[in-house]
Amino acid sequence: MEIIYEDKNLIALNKPAGANFDWALKEKPELLPIHRLDKDTSGIILFAKSEKTQEYLRELFKNHKIKKTYKALVVGNIKNNTGVIDLAIGRSKKTPLKRVAIGEQRGKIREAITEYKVLKRFNGRPTSTWTSDVQVGFTLIEAYPKTGRTHQIRSHFSAIGHPIVCDKLYAGKKFICPAGLTRQFLHAYAIEFNLQNGSRLRLEADLPEDLKKVLDMLS
Repeated sequence: MEIIYEDKNLIALNKPAGANFDWALKEKPELLPIHRLDKDTSGIILFAKSEKTQEYLRELFKNHKIKKTYKALVVGNIKNNTGVIDLAIGRSKKTPLKRVAIGEQRGKIREAITEYKVLKRFNGRPTSTWTSDVQVGFTLIEAYPKTGRTHQIRSHFSAIGHPIVCDKLYAGKKFICPAGLTRQFLHAYAIEFNLQNGSRLRLEADLPEDLKKVLDMLS
C-alpha cells in the first residue's frame, strides 16, 4: 500500500486501479472506511483510525466541506476552458448499474453538480481502436465534484457527449482505449479539508503509469 499521509487519526492511501475501495482492510482491518472510489478509478482515498474521526470525516463529505480534484481524459475536444455540469442523476431504467443524467431514470433523482477546467486538448488523429478513418480528439480535464453521487463524473461527462476515455459502462459508441489502456482514465488526484485541530490539509497523488503512458502517446 502506498501511504500518502498518516497521523494518529487517519490515513490517506493511493488506491490502485482494479482494487475495491476497501482493499486496504485486508492488511489493516482496524481501519474504518470513509468514502468510496470506483474499482477502476485510482487515487487518494481516506480511512479513519477511530469511530470519532470516521464520523467527523463523513460529516465533512456530507456537508460538501471536502474539496476533491479528479484528473480525467475525455473523448472529443471540450469547447469551453471551464464549465459547470448541473444535471440531476438517477438510476437508469435500462441498465441498473448505471446512474444517468439524461434518459429514463428510476428511483430517487438526486442533485449533482460538477465543475471542470480544461488542462490540455489533444488534436484528432486516426485510431485503430475505432475505425481507421475517424479522427478522435481528447481533452485532459480537472473535475471538481460539488456533490458526491455514485459515478457522478463518469455520468456527467457522458451526458454532455464527452465520456471518459475507456469507460466501459458510460462511453457507449464513443468507447476507445488509447495506448492499450484497460480501464477508465479517471484518477482522484487531490483532496483538501480541515483536520479536527483546525489546520488545513491538502494531499496529492501523481498519475499512475498507465495513465501517464496514454498522455505520452497523445503528446
